[in-house]
Amino acid sequence: MNKINQLLENKKQDILSVYFTAGYPNLNDTEKIIIELESAGVDLIEIGIPFSDPLADGPVIQKSSEKALNNGISLELIFEQLKNIRQKVNIPLIFMGYLNPIMQYGIENFCKKAAEIGIDGTIIPDLPLDIYQKEYRAIFEQYNLSNILLITPQTALERLKIIDEATDSFIYMVSSASTTGTKGLDTNILSKFSDKITKANLKSPKIIGFGISDKQSFENACRYANGAIIGTAFIKAISEGSDLGENIHRFVRSISR
Repeated sequence: MNKINQLLENKKQDILSVYFTAGYPNLNDTEKIIIELESAGVDLIEIGIPFSDPLADGPVIQKSSEKALNNGISLELIFEQLKNIRQKVNIPLIFMGYLNPIMQYGIENFCKKAAEIGIDGTIIPDLPLDIYQKEYRAIFEQYNLSNILLITPQTALERLKIIDEATDSFIYMVSSASTTGTKGLDTNILSKFSDKITKANLKSPKIIGFGISDKQSFENACRYANGAIIGTAFIKAISEGSDLGENIHRFVRSISR
């Protein structure tokens, strides 16, 4: 059992997951942000692997990726920056990235290296489910990496069930059909989405992303799932001011008191 499953077993509700872009705002901030997020009380961290064409990301995260790449970040450097991270933090860590740079690195090499430094899972939005199942699932399982799959309000009922069967930790519930940070949380859409999920009788825990930016939207999202993910609002928070640690703690306090 990896740390994601341990978390889901021990905490059933109000899980706070935070996304940030590795190498942003400054090249060597990656480790510090993780340490400060755990210290502030976050339950789960998504480490974004910057990519030049991030299809699911809105303008704020796109700009953070562009800045990180200009800073000189790379997948190889992220691994180097985090080689001792498990000596410093204990909460679950997830890599969120796109397939192209992972393929260039080599799927098995990527999984092996991620496992070595203590990463617990991945979110790869553009990795097709059928290809993952046929070609890569065994590799991810070999290295005890949970590959987290996404569902949207438009996902068909039968596909919801297929994704549920393929899930070994939690399902990433995309709150609406948009990019990150471009719309607020629409509870009408979310309520209908939740009804659809109930009808599908999914067994896996669910964490909601897209549109969560403050305490109210976090609490609203948690009414429909086991927790929620905040990305764009956090990127904005660490883009302002010079005291990175204080910015992180202030932001997390504003979400989850």
